[in-house]
Amino acid sequence: MPVDVPAAVVSNLRLTPEYNVLTLAAPEIAKLAAPGQFVMVKTAPGLDPLLRRPFSIFEIMRDPAGAPAGISLLNKRVGVGTTLLYQAEAGDRIDCLGPLGQPFAPVSPPAEGWMVAGGVGLAPFATLAQALKARGTPMTLFYGGRGATDLFYESFFADLGATLVITTEDGSRGEQGRVTSPLERALAGRPADRPVTVYACGPTPMMRAVADLGVRYARATYVSLEPVMGCGMGGCYSCVVRVTRPGGTHFVRSCIEGPVFDATAVVWDALSEGHH
Repeated sequence: MPVDVPAAVVSNLRLTPEYNVLTLAAPEIAKLAAPGQFVMVKTAPGLDPLLRRPFSIFEIMRDPAGAPAGISLLNKRVGVGTTLLYQAEAGDRIDCLGPLGQPFAPVSPPAEGWMVAGGVGLAPFATLAQALKARGTPMTLFYGGRGATDLFYESFFADLGATLVITTEDGSRGEQGRVTSPLERALAGRPADRPVTVYACGPTPMMRAVADLGVRYARATYVSLEPVMGCGMGGCYSCVVRVTRPGGTHFVRSCIEGPVFDATAVVWDALSEGHH
């Protein structure tokens, strides 16, 4: 069951004028969290902003004895709520409800885990990478951004043993182009008898392209969707997405049945048109 805690801000690492990593003391959430789950955050007391915001749990923070002590959030400030999180100071209290949602299922050897992240779509993969490492699963992070200033925490993944494939649209880091280009080459060169599971999070067009590649090369592919959420617990129906089920298509609540979905089940046309 999720818990609602007034989490103290432990630290606020401002990476750039847009991005920061906020560390919160929330051991009750940290000990329950699984890779890919999220929290609903009340960014300020009072009514402005009125609604909580969903954030993927980025890291599980641990005390010197190794016990779960808190979580971190990767934030990009784009509006009132995210700006408040960017400006938060140590000692501030931020209400957090979680962990919520369906997590990723980490694969074990001989399979490999390939993570595909676009921008802040990196957020659910820190905990997944740790879970893959714990299983001894070889992993690759395909990580793309508009430019070098949109890429962070590469050493974190490298230290876990991940192979890094970096792309930027402006060519300022790694290969110039979209992150799906090296992914497609890797899938095309992967023998059919060597299992790999693909996990993706980022802009909807990127995830749709990854889903298409998963179908083309017959690889299990999972996406973490990011629809607008009002409550995170299924009560407001603001986060519905259309998925394919036996007998037809159905609308489901992403906060309950997601945010992680089998990419082949998502009706991407409906998602692209904003019907969520």
